[in-house]
Amino acid sequence: MSLKALGAKVFAKRIRKKVDKWASDPLKTQETVFKNLIETAKHTVFGEDHKFQSINTYADFAKHVPIRDYEELKPYVNRVVAGEKDILWPGKPLYFAKTSGTTSGAKYIPLTKESMPTHVKAARNAILCYIAETGKTGFVNGKMIFLQGSPELDEENGVMLGRLSGIVAHYVPKYLQKNRMPSWETNCIEDWEQKVDAIVEETVDQNMTIISGIPPWVQMYFEKLQKKTNKTIGELFKGFELFIYGGVNFEPYKSTFEKLIGRKVAGIELYPASEGFFAFQDSQKEKGMLLQLDSGMFYEFVKADEFFEDNAKRLTIGEVETGVNYVMLVSTNAGLWAYNVGDTVMFTSTSPYRVVVSGRIKHFISAFGEHVIGKEVEQALKEGADALGVMINDFTVAPQVNPNDSDLPYHEWFIEFQETPENVDRLVLEIEKSLRNQNSYYDDLIEGKILRTLKITIVPKDGFKNYMKSIGKLGGQNKLPRLSNDRNIADRLTTIIGK
Repeated sequence: MSLKALGAKVFAKRIRKKVDKWASDPLKTQETVFKNLIETAKHTVFGEDHKFQSINTYADFAKHVPIRDYEELKPYVNRVVAGEKDILWPGKPLYFAKTSGTTSGAKYIPLTKESMPTHVKAARNAILCYIAETGKTGFVNGKMIFLQGSPELDEENGVMLGRLSGIVAHYVPKYLQKNRMPSWETNCIEDWEQKVDAIVEETVDQNMTIISGIPPWVQMYFEKLQKKTNKTIGELFKGFELFIYGGVNFEPYKSTFEKLIGRKVAGIELYPASEGFFAFQDSQKEKGMLLQLDSGMFYEFVKADEFFEDNAKRLTIGEVETGVNYVMLVSTNAGLWAYNVGDTVMFTSTSPYRVVVSGRIKHFISAFGEHVIGKEVEQALKEGADALGVMINDFTVAPQVNPNDSDLPYHEWFIEFQETPENVDRLVLEIEKSLRNQNSYYDDLIEGKILRTLKITIVPKDGFKNYMKSIGKLGGQNKLPRLSNDRNIADRLTTIIGK
């Protein structure tokens, strides 16, 4: 065992103990975070506007601080971006993480000297918890790659600005720099296809042991490698042991990845966002990701089916239950307060608190009151694909309210297959059966002949890639929405694939 591997094993045990300590006392951990946040920010503009000096309990906080999304917090954010100090958090942020907004164009999420280290620490701890649990350390001596956005940053009124993944690239520990790929020059390539081609050239003859990124973009990398070498990824990278991923549910990609790799590889799921690094998979044996309760973020939750009601009840960590779909709110040491991240989560465990991401509160289909969510369509597609042994590249679902044939409306599933199955009709039935079993509202609409059976529209190879490219969101941290309540994506796709 190398000195680096031995050191990693010792360090992993120490970190695992620290993680277990705060995870075993979640209410106290969150109470400490809450008090620190309020005390630190009470003299900011936001703190004074919301009477932080009179907030002593969570009930006080919920009374004075309403739920906000980015649009509603934007007047404060704009002042921060303009260069003002002490608006949402003391001083000025270190960075702005620039993300794509759905209604406001670019979003600027502040990252502060207090919040930035938590992003790095959580990613590190995910790997260390894997080492602590499995005892495997061989991969620390190999090369590792993180498919991410460009690390080149701009400046906005004295604050550096860039994509979160590009900002984090500046914080890779020195002891990993020699192992890290691709080169800085390649990482700075903006065109995603050119970038992946360059990464292939740099890594094809290396001992890659850790590969990380959003699944659809890693899949593109793997396919290019396979085309170049005529080898599976497992044959090419014999030491490849760990796949680290996040951003989308991996299950729809799992069978495709196993075929591309040629063998099973351990995985670690992460839940990072510009607003905070919320959770990571801390166990290969347990379902879900450990919610980061000690990372300067105070969490609240609202039941998703009550979220749009007036005065919907806000819950703290001690009040949540497993198996319930919640909208997650965060207050953070970057200056976000009762902020609606936009994600919905379900708890798989409350001892410790582990979550899975179930979807986006704005990404659902309820054109007829069915309120189908991301978790349901992903589960339905997985069950259908498993039943037929087919592999899925990508997919999205939209309602068809006014079909041309004047028949009943339906849900249209746009699916790109690795190989188109011979019996698509059977796949339709398998998906439909699973979705009806999961969602009673959808089942009632089918039974009552308000909706007809779903329809699959086959997307040709690279159809989704071409769609993402057409809207300027190919690669990086960009993700295809699984669900839409309108036809905007569906109509654009229909034009691209020439349907």
